Amino acid sequence: MYHTIIIVGNVGKDPEMRYTPSGQAVTSFSVATNRQYTSGNGEQVKETIWFRVSTWGKTAEVCNQYVKKGSKVLVEGRLTPDKTTGGPRIWTKQDGTAGSSFEITASTVRFLSSRGEGDAGPMAGGGGMEMAELPPEDDIPF
Repeated sequence: MYHTIIIVGNVGKDPEMRYTPSGQAVTSFSVATNRQYTSGNGEQVKETIWFRVSTWGKTAEVCNQYVKKGSKVLVEGRLTPDKTTGGPRIWTKQDGTAGSSFEITASTVRFLSSRGEGDAGPMAGGGGMEMAELPPEDDIPF
């Protein structure tokens, strides 16, 4: 059995790199994906889903160097369930509502933003991909 997930979104915070006791690099960062649609009653709905991405080895080192808050990335990998729930990680937001994030162990990370574009906003002519709305830093789930 095998599964893979591919997401395209915007990085929520600068990555954090650390090393395992054996010296292997691990870099983590959050990615927000969004979609906008019109509901059955004509209301515009914006939906954002957060993913926590972990990269290992050389990929971790490259991601730590080039991934920045606001960067657009494509991530391919596998879902990693929360050890306690077997599903996504659940938490309570500052406003008291429930939130969730999904964990991905990445096998591939592709950088879709041009150099220096991470904090510059949406890419001109971005191929139809809209920039995910990044909440205030206090609301990012990790």
